[in-house]
Amino acid sequence: MDTVEASAATILESPGAPDVPDVRARAASPGRKAVISREDIIVAALRLVGPHRSVSSLSLREVAREAGIAPNSFYRQFRDMDELAVALIDLAGSSLRQIIGEARQRAAVDRSVVRGSVEAFMEQLQRDDKLLHILLREGSVGSDAFKQAVDRQLSYFEEELRHDLVRLAQANGTGLFEAGLTAKAITRLVFTMGSTAMDLPRSEQGRLTEELILMVRMIVAGTQTLAAMTPEQVAR
Repeated sequence: MDTVEASAATILESPGAPDVPDVRARAASPGRKAVISREDIIVAALRLVGPHRSVSSLSLREVAREAGIAPNSFYRQFRDMDELAVALIDLAGSSLRQIIGEARQRAAVDRSVVRGSVEAFMEQLQRDDKLLHILLREGSVGSDAFKQAVDRQLSYFEEELRHDLVRLAQANGTGLFEAGLTAKAITRLVFTMGSTAMDLPRSEQGRLTEELILMVRMIVAGTQTLAAMTPEQVAR
C-alpha cells in the first residue's frame, strides 16, 4: 500500500469519517479489478489531484483508468463525478476537523488554542495534504454542488469552534460576544488565508502563519471587548 492509500485508510477509519468499508483490503493491483469499492475510486481520484489540479478538472474516464476499472463500473459506486467530488470534500472536512479538534483539546489556555489550531492547519497544508487542498480549492473553482459541500463542511467547523469558544470563555472568565459569529469569522479567515498560502513558496508560509495567528487573536480580543459593552455601545 502506498502513501495515498495509507492516508485514506487512516482517515476512513477515524471517528466521524464517512461510513465506508476498509480501504486497506483493496490495495492497488495490476490490471482491471473484478470487484470495485468506493474507496478504490476515492484513492484513485486522490492520486490524480494536487496543489494545481482540482477535482473539478478530473474526467470519469481518467479516474476509472487510474482505479483499474471500466468506466461503466464507476456508476456502481457513484452517480457521477459530482457525487465523487462531494464524497472527497466530506472526507477532507472530517479529516481536518479531527486534526484541528485534537489540537484545540490539547491546548490549556486561549493563546495556546489559537496558536495550536492555526499551526495544525498550516502544518497539514505544508505536508501537501491532498484532502486539504480539495477542501480549499473546490469552494472557489468547483460546481455549485462542490461549493455547497464545502460550505457545509465549514459550518461544521464553525459549530465545533463555537462550542470550544464558549467552553474557554467560561473556563477563563472572559467575555464572548456572539459566539457563532465569532466562530464564523475565525473559520472563514483561516480558510481564506489557507487558500492564499497554497500558492506561496514554503519559505513564506511561516510568516503567513504568524500573521494569521495575530489576526485570529484580534478577533478574539474584539469579541471580548464587545462582550463588555452595552447594546447601545455595540450599535454605535
